[in-house]
Order: sequence, then C-alpha cells, then structure tokens
Amino acid sequence: MVEPRVDPPVIDARRGSSHILTGVARLMCIHAHPDDEASKGAPTIAKYVSEGHEASLICATGGEEGDILNPAMDRDEIRANLPAIRQTELAASVKAIGYTEHVMLGYRDSGMPDTDGNFNHQCFAQADLDEAIGRFVAEIRRFRPHVIITYADDQQGYQHPDHLRVHDISLPAFDRSGDPGWYPEAGDPWEPKKLYYSIWSRARIVAWDAKYTELGLESPYDDKWFVRPDMDSRISTRVNIESFFPVRTRALLAHATQIDPAEKFWFGLPDADAAVAYPFEDFVLALSRVPTGQYETDLLEGITGESEQ
Repeated sequence: MVEPRVDPPVIDARRGSSHILTGVARLMCIHAHPDDEASKGAPTIAKYVSEGHEASLICATGGEEGDILNPAMDRDEIRANLPAIRQTELAASVKAIGYTEHVMLGYRDSGMPDTDGNFNHQCFAQADLDEAIGRFVAEIRRFRPHVIITYADDQQGYQHPDHLRVHDISLPAFDRSGDPGWYPEAGDPWEPKKLYYSIWSRARIVAWDAKYTELGLESPYDDKWFVRPDMDSRISTRVNIESFFPVRTRALLAHATQIDPAEKFWFGLPDADAAVAYPFEDFVLALSRVPTGQYETDLLEGITGESEQ
C-alpha cells in the first residue's frame, strides 16, 4: 500500500547520489504550462539525466492564455501566433534540460484566476476530473516512471487554476496507475515508487536575498516574499544541483515570450553566486511505496534494482 542528445520526441495526447538502483531509472514531471518546467526542477532533471537516467515531461496545457512578458517579443506577429511559438519555446527548453521526451496532454490554458479563460470548455480547469486522471494514467503506464514530481497540495502562494488541477490529478493517477481495474484501455498497470512535490522554499529566498545584499545588488525579494506561506517544515529531500544551475538559465531563456532576460527576479544573481548561496532544489515526499529515511539527498533513495521493469 502507498505510504504517507537528440531532440526529444514530442508525444501528443555538493553530495553525490546515494541510490542503489543498478540500472536506468525513469522520472516523470507533470507541469501546467510551457515554462513551468524551466522554473521548477530543471537542474534536478539535468542532474539525473547526466547520470544516465530518463525523464519525461508531461505538460498539461499549451499556455495559450499567457501574456507576453518580454518587451522585445511584444509584437503583433508574435501575439497572433503565440500558441505555436510557445510550443517551439518548450521544445528548446526541453532540449536544454535534457528530457528524454515531452508529452502534451492536450488541454487549453485556463488563464489566471477570475479571467474569461477559466470558462472555456476546452480548458484544463473545466476538464472532467476522471478523464484527466485517465490521460495521466495512460502516460504513466506507457513511460513506467519510478518517480513522479508534481505540484504541492498547499498552493496558497500561487493559486493558478491549472497548477491546482495538476495536483488534483496527480495523486489519484499515482494510486490508480497500478490498479488494472482503473482505465483498462490505458495500458498495462504500472506502480510508480515515489511521488514528490516540487517546492520553492523560504530557505532559498532567504539565502538568495542575503547574497544580493552581500554583493551590493538590489534584491527582487520585497516584504511579501517573507510573509507568504511556505512548506519548509515539510521538506524531506534536498538535491544538490550546484553544478547544474546554469541549465535553469538556459531553459528559462528558451521561453523568450515569457521571460525577460533583463528581469532581476530570474537573472539578478549570476548563476555561480546563486548556486553557491543555495545549491539545492527542495522536495516533499508525498507518497512512497518504498522505505526511505526521514531526510533524503536523492530522489531515487530506496529504489533498488528490483524496481527495474
């Protein structure tokens, strides 16, 4: 029971690793929009891919409701073709990170809360929950991941409807993918071993804010960043990604319509300084079918050669 370098194909529809897996592990990340894979977990995926493991990106929507946040890209021809451009940007980001593949679930972007996009019948927020879970289950059974990374149950800091929906489908899909009674048309059952929440920790914000001050730079973190809800007390896993931090920058810059290269929030600290100040990405182990310690430095901890199928 569950306890608390070729272009990747597009499919439509300071401590070393401690794991004892003797072969290739498979990790699957589910994100809401193109660019989320760049801002959340890109160095971690690059690290595991560099070790010979495989990684699948599931992108729930096409980001159709996204604004153009880079003034250099705010042109009529870009706005008119934004959905296709965002797909091109996503492919470039996926290649920079090293994902084995990326999969579009096929839903429309729901837009920010209380906007017209929330009511489009094709949007992710309006999708039938059971049907959306089934789509994700089909991808789990096809790729057969050992580890799934998704969004947290507590999203008070950013309540985008699509981010909430990603969480809503992830836990049931983790449970149901191994049960042949659910979605028999979706492929042979497969039980992932672990499910993690990827989080943006308060510890990282504090460390980076201090580094800005140390370097005499203006910090983008104003008072609201230090009072917003955080999940630091629940962190179970810190992955050292110091050597892979530049991957994040390359992946972010691939999303030229969404990321302004002059934006201090993303690029105010040089990569080397950001990586030294806080060389980790933080996760909460939400569900596990394998025994683990209270604290981990490796998403593959507890996954053995017996899990290779």
